[in-house]
Amino acid sequence: MSAVKAAPVYPLALAAQFEGAGAKAGFRCETFGEQGGFPLIALTKRTPGPRPRIYLSAGIHGDEPAPPLTLLSLIESGEFDERAVWFICPMLNPEGLARGTRENASGTDLNRDYRHLASPEVKAHVRWLARQPNFDLAVCVHEDWESVGFYLYELNPDGRPSLAEPMIAAVSKVCPIDHSTLIEGREAKGGVIRPVLDPFEREKWPESIYLQVHHTRLSYTIETPSSLPLETRIAALRGALGAAIAVVCLGIRA
Repeated sequence: MSAVKAAPVYPLALAAQFEGAGAKAGFRCETFGEQGGFPLIALTKRTPGPRPRIYLSAGIHGDEPAPPLTLLSLIESGEFDERAVWFICPMLNPEGLARGTRENASGTDLNRDYRHLASPEVKAHVRWLARQPNFDLAVCVHEDWESVGFYLYELNPDGRPSLAEPMIAAVSKVCPIDHSTLIEGREAKGGVIRPVLDPFEREKWPESIYLQVHHTRLSYTIETPSSLPLETRIAALRGALGAAIAVVCLGIRA
């Protein structure tokens, strides 16, 4: 269990903010589960036509407040417009957010539970995902209490055009990039980790691997350092997401 504890986020108030901002932006908000009296929510916005299907998630670690607040700010600013079809799960661990802990109230790291599906939160999320179409892009939004700069993981088994470099370039304007050659025990270059792995050789799956196996062939996990001010972390995540969305939407419409 992680020893890190962040200032708590209030899930009921945050869910109400997402619902209100989402309704104004044309989203449908649904509750697909509940844990500890807190809702698990998803926002979807479907525009007909040849548009990319983009999935975004946040809040799976409750000691990472910047990711859900980033998605809320992007909804409020109109970033999620008619360029794409949107699928957003902004607070996957509401009990953890309320406690300010990485894990849920039972001590489970939900981002290691997507292979065996033991927790009620992940079971509910997987049931919701099963009702959605496949995604052209998935981004899992995180922050890292140990990092010295922004970095990301790319899962791109088909060798599609990478979105990593545009994201790194956008983030570098507001936040340091982690240029270590080894990040989280994996080889990295320029803030980018491109793991080569067989998912079925891994005992515990994060959300990103589940998505790769079942829902998308292009996914990213983006991480900003928690040591920076909250406003800087949000700006960095906004920059990364904005760059990825712009490139994907341009490619689909070309």
